[in-house]
Amino acid sequence: MRNKRRWLAAGAALAVAGGGVAVAQTATASPAPQHCPTLHVSQGWYGENRAKLQKMIDERGVCAGSDGARPVATFDWDNTVIKNDVSDATLAWMLRHDKVLRPASWKATNKWMTDDAHRALTQACGTSVPVGRPLPTSTDTGCTDEILDIYEDAKTSGGKDAFEGEWNHRRTVPGYVWITQLFAGHKPATLTAYAKQAREENLKAPIGTEQTVGTHKMAGYIRYYVQQRDLIRTLKEAGFNVYIVSASAEPIVRAWAPGVGINNDHVVGIRNIVTDGKLTTGVEGCGDVKDTNGEVLTYMDGKRCWINKAIYGIKGADAWKQQDKAHRPAFAAGDAETDVTFVGDATGAHLAINRNKTELMCRAYDNSDDRWLINPMFIEPKKQKTDPYPCSTEGYVLPDGKLAPIHRPDGSVIPDQQDRIHG
Repeated sequence: MRNKRRWLAAGAALAVAGGGVAVAQTATASPAPQHCPTLHVSQGWYGENRAKLQKMIDERGVCAGSDGARPVATFDWDNTVIKNDVSDATLAWMLRHDKVLRPASWKATNKWMTDDAHRALTQACGTSVPVGRPLPTSTDTGCTDEILDIYEDAKTSGGKDAFEGEWNHRRTVPGYVWITQLFAGHKPATLTAYAKQAREENLKAPIGTEQTVGTHKMAGYIRYYVQQRDLIRTLKEAGFNVYIVSASAEPIVRAWAPGVGINNDHVVGIRNIVTDGKLTTGVEGCGDVKDTNGEVLTYMDGKRCWINKAIYGIKGADAWKQQDKAHRPAFAAGDAETDVTFVGDATGAHLAINRNKTELMCRAYDNSDDRWLINPMFIEPKKQKTDPYPCSTEGYVLPDGKLAPIHRPDGSVIPDQQDRIHG
């Protein structure tokens, strides 16, 4: 489970080659300022957050009478717009319904997989099932447990490392890649269909439900946050172009996004390469990184790259850079380190849902531009983190995975921060 780890837009519309996501279209200027739509839901917003969000909408929305391009708003998905994780839910459903296909080689599914993990999976799942056919994971507890042990902890059931080698820790995580690679062999529409069935099941389950998959206990329910649904509705009515930017596989998020009024062309997730109509273990690249085996995901700095590529049409190495204010979202929301870069790029407001994730919360509490808003999780909020966030020493994740002090844009170091806004 990844939860155990995890205002101004472009002037003219740009075509995004192969991206599948349309950039913001230029809005027609209103002859005079109009009244902006208002947020309806008040319960659950901490302090003055709702009022500050409304102020941002009133100032940046097309309804304010500004001419030029429509502003962009970007949301992470899992635990930002919803409670819990759609990748976890879909994988659990697939394992319980024998929908994971046997690969020709477990080692070949992921470039960082160790020989130990390959042997453990081969032993646990066997070789009697023909390659490309469904593994009997609904009854084969050993196979299911091995898959989940590696996914949840990056270790085999015997405690050995499942992934090794080098990767840019601000662009990818081998386990995040691997779950999408487990979907290889299916058509994207088939994966979306599976995700819809998991969606129906998880929305019906009472809050707090757990499910047993193999011998593992996993969250068995998901809820849309009514506050975020209301915020997205209001942003859209105010003329914002609203996008989901998720570190889950894009076909899965497409099963969920319509629940908050987001169409497929406004969903950006991990995009596995499709060959002969089926998902493969390859992953579409971004910036100056070509299509690869997952060296770049919609993760941390990779989310900035994908926003620049898919929304603003920026190509090459420039997609990794923070853009001028005309080519950055007005608003962004997230809940984890996964989101820290793109949430920090927003020019109007940054919303951090508090899940006690160090780098995000250090920047949010420091609030260097006075535009950060912090809100406890709307369902089952985290309790106060008793120790200060180690912002000044070990808050920043370096590309090699080591930890370092977090610096403000001016180069100064963010001091350690107390957790003050919590459940």
